[in-house]
Amino acid sequence: MHSKIDNIDPKILSGCIKKKLKYQEMLYRKFYAYGMSITLRYTKNREDALEVLNDSFLKVFENITRFDTKKSFKAWFRQITVNTSIDNIRKNKRTVITENIDDLRSENFYKKEIDDLETEDLLNILHSLPEHYALIFNLYEIEGYKHYEIAEMLNINESTSRANLSRAKKMLRNYIINSEKNNYVEAV
Repeated sequence: MHSKIDNIDPKILSGCIKKKLKYQEMLYRKFYAYGMSITLRYTKNREDALEVLNDSFLKVFENITRFDTKKSFKAWFRQITVNTSIDNIRKNKRTVITENIDDLRSENFYKKEIDDLETEDLLNILHSLPEHYALIFNLYEIEGYKHYEIAEMLNINESTSRANLSRAKKMLRNYIINSEKNNYVEAV
């Protein structure tokens, strides 16, 4: 069973297929916040996120006839938005992914709870990562892709995906640990 936002109203779908601006605007408004939550994870600022989101909607409107109504519209939209975000990174040639898992030494890290952080804090922490680490972290940890899927999407080795995820997690842990130390020092 799909939730309300999962499924698209057949009237809106029909209007979008007919390229009616009114229905395209309705779809845009319904999925704007969801799309923005995705693109913000893949871009460094709100302006870039909005640009990627608008590009995603253009792709949705151009390909709406390909949407399988038996499936979740939200999932289809997410896939387009993630792919558009990756295309944006490639277009701007900001990502160089060359690390290999063989370069890593096995390290044990303790896990830190981050439940008390706000969304904006989490985005800032994520944006502190080098872009290629953030990209793989997003795809694996947030979007739920497997390493072989990420490797195929980004044209890299599976081991590179694993290595970059490991490094991203290490950097995030260090960032959180250092932030806590700074907060402790300020409180004292």
